[in-house]
Amino acid sequence: MTSLFFIVQRSLRQHLLSTVITVIAAGLASGLVMSVFNVSAQSRSAFTGGDIGYDGVLGAKGSPLQHVLNTVYHMESSPGNIPYAMYREMKETRGVKYAIPYAVGDNLYGYRIVGTTREIFDVFEYQAGKHFEFAEGGAFDEMSRSAVFGATVASKLGLRVGDTFSPYHGFNFNPSQLHEEVYTISGVLKPTNTPSDQVIWIPLEGIYRMEGHLLPDGTDGKDIGAVQIPEELKEVSAVMVKFHSPGVGMLLAPEINRGDEATFAWPISDVMLSFLGKLAWITDILRYVAYLVVVVAGFGLLASVYNTMNERRREFAVLRALGAAKRTVFSAIVLEAATIAFLGSLLGYALYAAVMVVSAAIIKHETGVVLETLTFHPALLWTPVGMVLVGAIAGVFPALKAYSTDVARTLA
Repeated sequence: MTSLFFIVQRSLRQHLLSTVITVIAAGLASGLVMSVFNVSAQSRSAFTGGDIGYDGVLGAKGSPLQHVLNTVYHMESSPGNIPYAMYREMKETRGVKYAIPYAVGDNLYGYRIVGTTREIFDVFEYQAGKHFEFAEGGAFDEMSRSAVFGATVASKLGLRVGDTFSPYHGFNFNPSQLHEEVYTISGVLKPTNTPSDQVIWIPLEGIYRMEGHLLPDGTDGKDIGAVQIPEELKEVSAVMVKFHSPGVGMLLAPEINRGDEATFAWPISDVMLSFLGKLAWITDILRYVAYLVVVVAGFGLLASVYNTMNERRREFAVLRALGAAKRTVFSAIVLEAATIAFLGSLLGYALYAAVMVVSAAIIKHETGVVLETLTFHPALLWTPVGMVLVGAIAGVFPALKAYSTDVARTLA
C-alpha cells in the first residue's frame, strides 16, 4: 500500500501543471453541484417554510401571489385597494389574533415606504415570540410626520434618529416624483434578517395626506387639513392577518374568495410553494448543468491521466520487471485519478463557500431574505464521494492501458 501512495505522489509531482489544472476543474464541478443544491434548498425553505408572522393577506381582487410578494416580501406593486371598513371587519372577526393594515405607493431611493399602525411594533411577531426591537429611538407618532427605518435602510442610506427626508411617489425611485412632505426619523429597528429590514414604516394617516394621493371622492390628501379623515374615505392596499388557529383561515378564505370584492391569500406558504413549483424547471436546468460539468471534469481527468501513459510506459515496465504485479500498476493509476478528484473536492468546498456568500448577499439585497452560509446539506457529503467515484471510473481506462503494457517490448 505504501508503494502505491509513493507511485501516486511521484506521478502527481512529475506532472504538476496538468495535475493542478485537473484539480481546479474537479473543484469547479464539485463546488458548483454543492452550491446549486444548497442555494435551491435554502431558497425554497426561506420562501415557503419560514415563520413570517402572518397567516394570510387580504387585498383587492387579484392574484394571491401578487399580494404576497407585495406585502410580505415587498417585491411587487399593489393590485389595488380595499375599503378601510374591510380592515375593521377583519380586525373584529372572531379568531383573528391581529390584523394590520398596509398602504403602499411611495419610496425613498427605491426602499419601500409602508403606511401602517403602531400595532406593527406592539403585537406583530416577525418570528414566533420575536417582536421588532429598536436599536435607537422608538415608534412613530400616528398623528405626525414621523417614520421608523428598517436596519438595512438606515445602514445603506446612513440616516439616524432625528434626520429628515421627503418620500418619492411610486415604487421605483424617480427624482422628479419628490413629495413636498418632510418626515422625521423617530426610530431605527434592530436587524431581523427578514424583508422588513428594507422597509420604512410611516403612520397610515401619513399615506392619506401625502401630496398627490387622492381619496375615493377625488380629494387630494394634502388638502384635508387638521380634520379627521372619515373612515369611508380611507382605503388600504392590504391587511396582514394572523389567526389564533389555522381553522379560522379555512373558514374565511373560501367565503372571501367567492366574492368579487377582495382576495384572501391563505396560507401564504402554499401560495409561495405554488409559485416556486412553476419555477422548478429553472432549478432542474441548473442541476443538469452541474451534472454535465461533473461529467466534463471526469473526461478531463481521464484525458489528463491517459496523456501521461506514453511517457510512463517505461516506468511501468520497470516496475513490472522489478516484481510489481499487474494489479499494483492498475491500482496505482486508479488511485491517482481518485486522488486528483479528491483534491478537487477539497477545493470545491472553497468555491462552494464563495458562491454561498455571494448568493446570500444578492438574495438579501434583492428580497431581504437571508440564507445561512454555514447550513449543512447532504450534498456537502455525497458530492465529494461522488466526485472521487467519478475520478476512479475515469482512471480505469488509462489503468487498463498500463495493465496491458508489454514489459519485454517496452524495455527493449
